[in-house]
Amino acid sequence: METTRKGAKNTICLWYDKDAETAARFYARIFPDSAVGAVHRAPADYPSGKAGDVLTVEFTVCGVPCLGLNGGPAFKQSGAFSFQIATDDQEETDRYWSAIVDGGGQANACGWCRDRWGVSWQITPRVLTQAIAAGGDEARRAFTAMMGMTKIDVAAIEAARRG
Repeated sequence: METTRKGAKNTICLWYDKDAETAARFYARIFPDSAVGAVHRAPADYPSGKAGDVLTVEFTVCGVPCLGLNGGPAFKQSGAFSFQIATDDQEETDRYWSAIVDGGGQANACGWCRDRWGVSWQITPRVLTQAIAAGGDEARRAFTAMMGMTKIDVAAIEAARRG
């Protein structure tokens, strides 16, 4: 597993006020194929920090290379960006959802939640994406069921798929 950006053509850069390393370590504890790589300290003072403060953190989330930037309070996370984490069953869905929400985050509608740093996550059981991809009445029933949910209920989606 690559835990640094070395060789990566595209890296997701996430802006944090000052907690990039804490966030990266939180994600690495929760998700498989995730790790914290290099931590880089500021070589000089900058608008939101001092020389020696953690400036960037290289990490992966489910194999996706990321860079956490401690840029200060100028920018906030937005729901316009999210990580979508595919899950295989209710146990996995519950585990990731609970880690994010119970870890200081916030539950949102339709399988979305936000961590304590404001990063949005879609905890999405594969049964839901498969139902929507199937199209027709099966997709409509599963989609309608999902619209009434906060955390996705795998059994309810499976029942909706069957009609």
